[in-house]
Amino acid sequence: MASIEIRTTQNVTITYELANVRDRLFAFLIDFFLIATLYYILLVFLISTVGTLLSAASGLLLSFLVYFLPLFIFLFYCFSFEVYLHGQTIGKRMIGIKVVRLDGKEPGLTDYLLRSIFYLIDVVFSSGIIASLLIGSTPRHQRLGDLTAHTTVIRVPSNLPYRLRDVLRIESLEDYEPQYPGIRQVSEQDMLLVKTALARYQSFPNNAHREVLQQLANRLASLLELPQAPADKVSFLKTLIRDYVVLTR
Repeated sequence: MASIEIRTTQNVTITYELANVRDRLFAFLIDFFLIATLYYILLVFLISTVGTLLSAASGLLLSFLVYFLPLFIFLFYCFSFEVYLHGQTIGKRMIGIKVVRLDGKEPGLTDYLLRSIFYLIDVVFSSGIIASLLIGSTPRHQRLGDLTAHTTVIRVPSNLPYRLRDVLRIESLEDYEPQYPGIRQVSEQDMLLVKTALARYQSFPNNAHREVLQQLANRLASLLELPQAPADKVSFLKTLIRDYVVLTR
C-alpha cells in the first residue's frame, strides 16, 4: 500500500497511508447519491406544490433546476463539508479518508475551493476518467484538484504501525506504566528516528530495513543496560516509543 511522509509544522515527520482510487471513488459515490437523493426529493416536493408555475417556466429554467443547480449544490457541499469537517465530507468520513496538505499545514479555504472547482474537470466533464488516471498514476495519488491545491487524500486510521492518535490517547502515568523508564535519557530526535524506521519497515519489510531495526534495538538495549534486546524487535521499539511519550509529556 502506497504511503507518504509529511513533515508537520512542529517539524515532526509522520507517515500516512494514501487513499487509493477505490477509496476515493466510494466516498465520491456516497456524497453524490446523498446530494442527488436529497435534491430530487426537494424537486419532487416543489413540483407537487407549485407544479403549475414550473410547467409554465421556460425550458432553460427547467434545465437549470434539473441539471445545473444540483451540480452547484454538490460542489458547494464538497467545499463546505471539507472546511467544516477538516478535510472530510460525509462520504470521506464513512470510508475513512481525509484531505491533507503536503507541507503539513492545515488546508485553507482556497485549497478546499480549488479542489471543489476542479471536480468539474476531474470528474464531471471527463466522467471521472482524468481523476482515475491521475490518482492511479501519480506518486502521491493526486487528481488535478490536489495538484493545484498541493493536497492529497490519506486513509484514517492508517494501517501503518504507529498512529499519532494512539500516542495522544496516553494522558498520564495513571493510564500506562512504562516498562523501560530509562528511555527518557534518549533525545527526541533519536526517538523520531526510531518511529521513522518502524514506519519504513512496515511499508517495505526488506532485509535492509530489518537490519536497521535490529541495530536500533541493540543500541537502545545497551543504553538501557539490558542484557540483550528482546527477540521481537518491533514490539520492543514500539514499547520504547510509548514509554518515551508517557515519560516526557
